[in-house]
Amino acid sequence: MKKYNTPLIDELEKGPWPSFVTEMKKAAKNNEMSNDAVGHLERCYSTKVGYWKHGGIVGVLGYGGGVIGRYSELGDEFPGVAHFHTVRINQPSGFFYTSKAMKEICDIWDKYGSGLTNVHGSTGDLVLLGTKTDALENIFAEYSSRGWDLGSSGSALRTPSCCVGPGRCEWTNYDTLGLTYALTQEFQDEIHRPMFSYKFKIKSSGCACDCVASIARADMSIIGTWKGPILIDQKEVANYAGKGMNINAEIVNMCPTQCISYDGKEMKINNAECSRCMHCITKMTKALRPSGERGATHLYRQQGADRCRFTPVMVIVPFIKVEEPYTEVKDLIRKIWDWWDDNAKPRERIGRGHRDEGHAVVPRGYRCAPMPQQIKEPRKDPFMFYTEEDMAGFKAKEAEEKKTGKYKF
Repeated sequence: MKKYNTPLIDELEKGPWPSFVTEMKKAAKNNEMSNDAVGHLERCYSTKVGYWKHGGIVGVLGYGGGVIGRYSELGDEFPGVAHFHTVRINQPSGFFYTSKAMKEICDIWDKYGSGLTNVHGSTGDLVLLGTKTDALENIFAEYSSRGWDLGSSGSALRTPSCCVGPGRCEWTNYDTLGLTYALTQEFQDEIHRPMFSYKFKIKSSGCACDCVASIARADMSIIGTWKGPILIDQKEVANYAGKGMNINAEIVNMCPTQCISYDGKEMKINNAECSRCMHCITKMTKALRPSGERGATHLYRQQGADRCRFTPVMVIVPFIKVEEPYTEVKDLIRKIWDWWDDNAKPRERIGRGHRDEGHAVVPRGYRCAPMPQQIKEPRKDPFMFYTEEDMAGFKAKEAEEKKTGKYKF
């Protein structure tokens, strides 16, 4: 194999952190595709041009998703990456693997692909980077014969993912692992055979800590919550204070709804105002604990998840039961998709469709009764900014309307 001179990407191996370049070079010692990928990457850095082009839908028989076509414009010079398709493998719920399972995945990939992996992609799937078109059917046959399945790609339900939930977390309010498995099995057609206007992502977190970053990375977030009060162990509160915690500064003043008070001896919580954000509980794990009925809140992003990382979210259902066989959750998802099918434009994420149609129609469109818990306060638009001159103009107009009797508020 040709040895490439790589002075530019060598810089990415310097410093205290692990480097993907180092791992690519390790794979390149035994794999021609990886070796050419190293040379190709150096060329991209030296010319400041990306030579990858999207190859459209590439798949296996019966599946419209799971494989992402990738081709290089420099295929003649770097034949190992002329075809460099990405294969997604449906990950286990909570990302739990045995060493045997990981070795099985890697052995098959070394046989047919570049040996490079991405564990995990933003969607959640285990991502295998780089293979040729004529190897896809063999890859699928070997993985499926061992119980693995392809993940999702394209305008489909992307592979559902979740936090570790009851696998090792005491704060989870529902079985995130069970729900994710059930949704994956229920919606096989929607995952593997793209049928939507655009992609749709579901991520499940057992509590508002949101360890799977569902709010930031999904169209629908299923966030665990509870109905009862937060139980307080005043003895443990005193222990935290005695060990140096500034409860007023670290807990009371950090509460987003200002529902906590502490007078130096006793902590009190106005549970009617509590938003279940989990901040106080995660800071004082021995003193505070949820109670009562457990379930989840369903949220959706008001714009596409890829458009802006900090777009607002809207509550669809403040509280829903999340118990086997998860009928309520499945029925709600189907209602949402029915509305989306009827109203979405091509390649329009569901959140953007909501924004275009108007948020007032959303609960009715989903056949859900509007509830006051769906909003905390009138919406503050983070994309609208006013200058001091704007505000002065508003005040002048208001004063004029008051003089003429036209002011209505």
